[in-house]
Amino acid sequence: MTNKKKLQIWLPLLLSIMMIAGMYLGYNLKGNIKQSNNFFNKDKRSSLQEILDLINLKYVDSVKIDSIQEVTIQNIISTLDPHSVYIPSTSIQEMNDNISGNFGGVGIEFNMFKDTVHVLNVVPDGPSDKAGIQVTDRIISVDDKDVTGKNFSSEKIKKIIRGEIGSKLTLGILRNSTLLKIPIQRNVIDIPAIDAAYMLDKKTGYIHLSKFSLHSYREFMQNMEKLQKEGLENLVFDLRGNGGGLMNEAVNMLDEFLSDDKLLVYTKGLNTAKREYRAIRDGLLEKGKLIILVDELSASASEVVAGAIQDWDRGTIIGRRTFGKGLVQEQYALSNGSAIRLTVARYYTPIGRSIQRAYDKGKKVYMDDMFDRYQHGDLYFSDSNKVSNGKEYKTKAGRIVYGNGGIMPDIFVAYDSSSFSNTTAKLLLSGVFNNFTYDYYHNNKKIFDQFKSTADLLNNFKEMNRVWDSLVVAAIKDSISLKSISDNIRKELELRILANFARIKWRSLGFQQVMNSKDKMIEKALEEIKK
Repeated sequence: MTNKKKLQIWLPLLLSIMMIAGMYLGYNLKGNIKQSNNFFNKDKRSSLQEILDLINLKYVDSVKIDSIQEVTIQNIISTLDPHSVYIPSTSIQEMNDNISGNFGGVGIEFNMFKDTVHVLNVVPDGPSDKAGIQVTDRIISVDDKDVTGKNFSSEKIKKIIRGEIGSKLTLGILRNSTLLKIPIQRNVIDIPAIDAAYMLDKKTGYIHLSKFSLHSYREFMQNMEKLQKEGLENLVFDLRGNGGGLMNEAVNMLDEFLSDDKLLVYTKGLNTAKREYRAIRDGLLEKGKLIILVDELSASASEVVAGAIQDWDRGTIIGRRTFGKGLVQEQYALSNGSAIRLTVARYYTPIGRSIQRAYDKGKKVYMDDMFDRYQHGDLYFSDSNKVSNGKEYKTKAGRIVYGNGGIMPDIFVAYDSSSFSNTTAKLLLSGVFNNFTYDYYHNNKKIFDQFKSTADLLNNFKEMNRVWDSLVVAAIKDSISLKSISDNIRKELELRILANFARIKWRSLGFQQVMNSKDKMIEKALEEIKK
């Protein structure tokens, strides 16, 4: 089991207005893709294979045996646990791209506005930058095939534009009123794992990590070193919404916080020997105050980090109970190009807590847990947020913590539902909101050019009443009325308007800085650091 990486992929499911629940899939990656014929005697035919052969030879009509096999395999895997999964050959590349942190592409960020692809950002020195693609360009064709209209989603466009590294495509670009044909050669495009890294105050840094991908530790170190030059002594490490990823990346980050030969996490299964991961080097932040932010969508590797920091009393965990995904998957390649990610072990925190919550009542009940937490008040009240039937453990300092259902935070911060409603959800999910902010920014670009930072934008933007009135008019065209919403909801939407403006101007860093300016968890983190 040495030199194997653990990979966890999560797939989001929209469960309610208030929340999105994720299904998280993880597995050991490095050196761990095994061919099935290494394990089984090919000459011994199972009853399942005999049935498939009979159907193929004797059935009255022609059938697609491969399709029957896929359905059968999926049914078998679904009886095991919520995170073992069969991956068809057509999905392998995309799933691996997401966790590896790179893919073959052209180096642009885009979105669909009014059924047309608009370029939001061009990666510096990437293929599109070198070819002359510009922000606000509109992509109307790929290799002379039209890509406009309601039949095309952002996901569909992404699949068309991505491709094999070194392959070529031609983008049809509409720039103002001029049609251009621009040839581009695809290359390796890295997907950043860190959305934002900046100083909250003179001594406290902030890093938001969206996933533990192949290069996330390298990104983490680069940003830590940058922030230390700016005066970092304390860190707020934001793992909210982080569904996990490669375990080695999480272990490497933990090693920067914990000293000596401390145990970081261990894995163990019925047919898998216990394996320990320990601190092995001097870390960048073994001293100084450390805050970990988590929520109900923090899973797997995120829970490993939070659990180790809590067990060793190294820092403070702030937020809400985490997802509760503590199963280890290994990937096994099948002869037809598909694969199985099979659960082989569980993750345990240094003092022996299992992260995984119960799944004995079936997959539906397991996944509905996110909605049940909302229904039962777990997101709003600390008493309700405790692990059901959770086993008590004591940290090295004697504090009581819980296992068998995610990581309970040291400080609970309730979800604020007062700023959301059915109207808010409809506005944000319909595309009206994003379309409006994009159009408003580019129609008033001279106004935004004067702002030099997000703080400047937050403090000196004086056009919000005019922006709001315009949004009300834009929303009513899609039968969304904003005239009777509460003051809290309006304030939240106005903050998101500024955050969207900041995203266009300063990318994800700008968006995070604006949203964090009114974030209750970050306010609580700064209070805790000042104690």
